[in-house]
Amino acid sequence: NGNTVEVDEQVGVISDDKEIESLAGIMGGDSTAVSLDTTNIYLEAAFWWPNAIQGRARRYNFSTDAAHRFERGVDYATTVEHIERISALILQICGGQAGPVDDQIVNLPQRQPVKLRVARAERVLGIELSSAEITDVFQRLQLPFTRTVGADGEVFEVTPPSYRFDLEIEEDLIEEVARIYGFERIPARPPVAESEMRPTNEGRRSQHVVRHALAARDFNEVINFAFVEEKWERDFAANDNPIRLLNPIASQLAVMRSTLLGGLVDKVRYNLNRKASRVRLFEVGRVFHRDANVADGGLTVAGYHQPMMAAGIAYGPAFEEQWGVATRPVDFFDIKGDVESLFHPRTPRFEPVAHPALHPGRAARVIVDGKPVGVVGELHPRWLQEYELTNAPVVFELELDALRDVGLPAYSEISKFPAAVRDLAVVVKQQVRVQDMLDAMRAALDNAGLGHFVQSLALFDEFRPKAASAAIGVDEKSLAFRLTLQDTGATLQDETVDSAVRCMIDALTAGFEARLRG
Repeated sequence: NGNTVEVDEQVGVISDDKEIESLAGIMGGDSTAVSLDTTNIYLEAAFWWPNAIQGRARRYNFSTDAAHRFERGVDYATTVEHIERISALILQICGGQAGPVDDQIVNLPQRQPVKLRVARAERVLGIELSSAEITDVFQRLQLPFTRTVGADGEVFEVTPPSYRFDLEIEEDLIEEVARIYGFERIPARPPVAESEMRPTNEGRRSQHVVRHALAARDFNEVINFAFVEEKWERDFAANDNPIRLLNPIASQLAVMRSTLLGGLVDKVRYNLNRKASRVRLFEVGRVFHRDANVADGGLTVAGYHQPMMAAGIAYGPAFEEQWGVATRPVDFFDIKGDVESLFHPRTPRFEPVAHPALHPGRAARVIVDGKPVGVVGELHPRWLQEYELTNAPVVFELELDALRDVGLPAYSEISKFPAAVRDLAVVVKQQVRVQDMLDAMRAALDNAGLGHFVQSLALFDEFRPKAASAAIGVDEKSLAFRLTLQDTGATLQDETVDSAVRCMIDALTAGFEARLRG
């Protein structure tokens, strides 16, 4: 075809003592092309092992009939017959004289017998099969077989012919039986399965339920390639040594992703270029990391960890434009609330984190049961200009297994008695973390034997002054917490409630130098 290609030890060739004549099983070379001036033709027909041809044509961006056939396996027992037929056609159409056939047989496949257990076929297909029906199928397909009866019941042993490269395991023979027997004759719901109750883990929801939960939070699902641009790996994962593809489908999609964020940012940019002003997307997919501890298995590849992740991105207004809510851009706390709802009924913790894709002061690590399971935060400012984004999107990436493990519902008694609600406003330094304060207050309540009364303890207000005042310094902030106490056995006394508030104040004063706001 006029192209010049570079070959190596991975590519089979046909050559003489001067030069390469052609790419084996793919395409002939220019030196062997036939023209109207050709008078002598040397015919060559060969069998090439499928493993020796697979992927080679795509490597050179070729699509040839020869490669298509050899990749899937051709009949190695009829090569001489092919040569004779081609010779006969040339003599019939063009005339001339044929020379002798030189048949070289080297390293041909050895077809091993494949066993089919009748009981196994009945169990897989969900129907009863007689020996006569299976015999009829193999006879119609001209598959040589023997039939024996042993400990496994009736067993058919089939020797695949040279042209059937698709018969290697027992399931291949079961598929042939089903195909000839007739799929339309196999009931859609076999009686053996109608009354079967399969065990399920009720404390673990399915991937489909997680995707529905994300869609219910106003995210739209996208499906991206698992191979991405190398630049995305450097930018969003600080990965300078990604897993490279040996045969990428495109030059820019040359590495396997270790994060879903690059694909989501790219799809936001795609939508913005088409005049979309509000974009909320999510993806559930696999990422790829090097891990020497991973061994080969049914669903694993040695040296590579391939966890499933769920990631989302929100760009633009927090809500669709409407009269009832003022328009404002989506922020960190909007998406933090989405993440919390996804983990319900479990309560995740959030801690500051340094992440290459996220804003250093507006990012958090998500922790569930003491284990980090993901991140949430605003995209780093450096990537806004790099990827032509006007506003900063907020993203999250979470381990799918952590989202699926929700546990079983637990009963808790509902109190007949009124709850006691107290608000506590304190002033602390701005660098103090609210989560640390909540942990200290809960620990103090537990130590005082009052923890079982706590229904909720939450931050409901924050105030940071723009200038120093008598009550709050410029480096301080005011935080307001709401405590709800309730007993299932009796109405709580004021002394108990005041004691709870006092131990909380003492814990904040001792641990964070907090003072009550006047």
